[in-house]
Amino acid sequence: MAIVLERFQGEIVRKSLHFLIALVPLLASVNLPATLGLLAAGTLFYSFAEVSRLRGVPIPLVSALTLIASREKDRKGFVLGPVTLGIGAMLALILYPLPAASLAIYALAFGDGIASLAGTMLRGPRVPFLQGKTLSGSLACFAAVFTVTLAVTQRPVDALVIGAASSLLEAIPAGNFDNIILPAGVGLLATRLPLG
Repeated sequence: MAIVLERFQGEIVRKSLHFLIALVPLLASVNLPATLGLLAAGTLFYSFAEVSRLRGVPIPLVSALTLIASREKDRKGFVLGPVTLGIGAMLALILYPLPAASLAIYALAFGDGIASLAGTMLRGPRVPFLQGKTLSGSLACFAAVFTVTLAVTQRPVDALVIGAASSLLEAIPAGNFDNIILPAGVGLLATRLPLG
């Protein structure tokens, strides 16, 4: 029971950090170059902190937060998730116009984040061949992305399409690289829809 609670607690911290990436579209609407610079600087600083931690010189707060939020299997090596999260958000901003970039980042923040929490909390049947991905996680991803897309676009059909695509992309067993695959795929799809 203690192991399950610790794993869930780590998942809450990890996904809370994931949810913070949802602030990026707002910041980008104010100043896109500064937002890209902030994301790049944060990604580089985190990378420096991780290398320092692995060399036995932890950076206060950053290294401690990394250990709390990381999965047990990742703690002995470089914890890659925050780097791919930053890269995924930067790619969305560089490659896609608004509102497609916003939808891509919201899918990353909420779709991936809520899928992981639902998969951890609710468990349920695992989807074959997807390395532990659960049906509850995929359905939660769909619901989260559908809801946020509908709120942004006011277009139910587009919200259904983007929600379904997000669920499929999030289900790809790509480890931390889903932080890049999900926003890249959602952004590309969103540019093909008449979002207005």
